Amino acid sequence: MRLLDRYLTKELIIPLSYCLTGFLIFWIAFDWLGTAEDFQDANMGFGDILTYYWIKIPEFLSTILPITLLLALLYTLTHLAKHNELIAMRAAGVSWWRLCTPYFTTGIILSLVLFVINEKWGARSAEASSKLMDQYREGTSNPIDHAWHDQAFFQNLRDKREWIIGRYNTETHEMLHPYVSYEDGDSNEFRIEAKSAKWEDSVWTFYDVDEIYFEFEGGVKAAKNRHYEVLPKPEFKETPQQFQSELKIAQLSSARMAKQAQLSLADIRHYYQLHPDVSPEMRPKINTQFHGRIAWPWTCLIVVLIAIPFGAPSGRRNVFAGVAMSIFFCFAYFILMRLGLALGTRGTFPPWLAAWLPNIIFGGGAIWFIRGIR
Repeated sequence: MRLLDRYLTKELIIPLSYCLTGFLIFWIAFDWLGTAEDFQDANMGFGDILTYYWIKIPEFLSTILPITLLLALLYTLTHLAKHNELIAMRAAGVSWWRLCTPYFTTGIILSLVLFVINEKWGARSAEASSKLMDQYREGTSNPIDHAWHDQAFFQNLRDKREWIIGRYNTETHEMLHPYVSYEDGDSNEFRIEAKSAKWEDSVWTFYDVDEIYFEFEGGVKAAKNRHYEVLPKPEFKETPQQFQSELKIAQLSSARMAKQAQLSLADIRHYYQLHPDVSPEMRPKINTQFHGRIAWPWTCLIVVLIAIPFGAPSGRRNVFAGVAMSIFFCFAYFILMRLGLALGTRGTFPPWLAAWLPNIIFGGGAIWFIRGIR
């Protein structure tokens, strides 16, 4: 059986490589047509444009990898069926489930690969390419200049701290004119007003600081002030990664969140660390993104399940009709995935159901069809 597995896998890998390369070129060319005017406005050269699309490849792969797997598998199955190889394998006593094991394995492996791509690079790809475009549009070559954010606000409900920052740099983790209000373990109120702050050696260090604290004098709460040139605050446990996740979620519109899982699991985890009690308005959006991020990569396995019953027809079935039906069901699956994210983001469906329902419906239906193959 190992020889059969190697043969079937080889028959799939070759068209998959061609389809992936072709679709990637097509996708880049299509995007280039829509973005050509922006490239001209930014005065970007050919090498700069290549760098731009190199950064965007992980973002593209999230969409095109399941589609290319579908087309490659349909081609492979119809090619094997055309030469009666599938019939010969079945006549030798190989069941459909055993025959399709290499394809199920490929679908699972590519699902895991897509999960890693989305988690490690996909969530940053769109942001990095947008920063590169802005960098050339504004005529500066220093990416740090584009990492500054004005009027950043962070709320740490876990430790009861609020940060209001005049400017925050997501690359160097510098703050200009930060203001922090917090309480100590005895519920005493403190406020920090500094000229600047920076993340150094895993500690937030403030410079040119006025620390305002409150004491009771004669039954009256009085504000007092201490000045420091340098004030490290190791008790402030907020990390730059948590700040960056908070900033990303605050800038991400509901419309974008409804179209696709835009946040990585790390972003969501950092957000929950600062917000253990998420507001009722924000909870369905964040939870839908969480389940959507996990459910989306399994599209690779789902398209394998859909392609098999329609791409490996018996002699009584029209090959092209089967291929057309599988493509139709796959596009219906992708549409239902987007619809589920939209309904989950609005709170109409429970987040887990909104993200996983397309996988359950189409995966279960495809398995039922495979069982009916003769």
